[in-house]
Amino acid sequence: MTSWLVTVAALAIALVLLVRWIEPRVAFFPFQGETETPRNHGLVYEALTLTTSDGERLAAWMMPASQPRATVVYFHGNGGNLSNWAPILAQIVRHGYSVLAVDYRGYGLSSGRPSERGVYRDVEATLAHAARLNRDAPLVYWGRSLGAALAAYAASIEAPDGVILEASFPSARAAVRSSPVLAGLSLLGSYRFPTTQFMKNVRAPALVLHGDRDSVIPFELGRAVYDALPGPKSFVVIRGGDHNDTVAADDGYWPAVEGFVARLTPSAP
Repeated sequence: MTSWLVTVAALAIALVLLVRWIEPRVAFFPFQGETETPRNHGLVYEALTLTTSDGERLAAWMMPASQPRATVVYFHGNGGNLSNWAPILAQIVRHGYSVLAVDYRGYGLSSGRPSERGVYRDVEATLAHAARLNRDAPLVYWGRSLGAALAAYAASIEAPDGVILEASFPSARAAVRSSPVLAGLSLLGSYRFPTTQFMKNVRAPALVLHGDRDSVIPFELGRAVYDALPGPKSFVVIRGGDHNDTVAADDGYWPAVEGFVARLTPSAP
């Protein structure tokens, strides 16, 4: 009996270790290097290097608008790097918003390897730089998919004037519940990315955007995020929007963003 219990315990430990090894490989899909910059889209920008509390060096872009409606701190999704997100960032700038965007550790030209605790440190380093920006317009944290969880974390530690959560999910476990295998493995994992938990004490106005044809993060998860928000909030359905094409899918996308930002009041820096 004792031998059997030891074997079971050893197998359980091995399974937990395996899941913890798999976690970052499932949660993050970083591309390294840099293939394009805002300059490829006709924009002026400043390439930055931010240093985290644990010594990683993060590549970031500061893209100013001439008369900004808001300063946006943008947290991109789990795939690619800043180069892949450059077309979307360029659209945000062209709509009149100054944008600070960062590549998490292990992405693009940033050092290190991504982990949940690590990317939270990356958020902290990004906010430290954002605090030094000269601005008269509202400060908005804008996160997409995994980046929405990071925008929520940012809002929980340093209040913005507004938060935009796009293609978001309440938690990591909720995001994988449609897959029985991943849902089962998540019970042994350590990653949480608790978007709604981070937002529970955030009173800044929030805009939740979600495509009604999102094949990665189901529409109902975006609605669950919205339902859990305690502060002033708006929910906008992007008709026909999948996970990565919400910008182009619906003519209501930019009016929703612009209307939301127009209602924000900038706080003192």
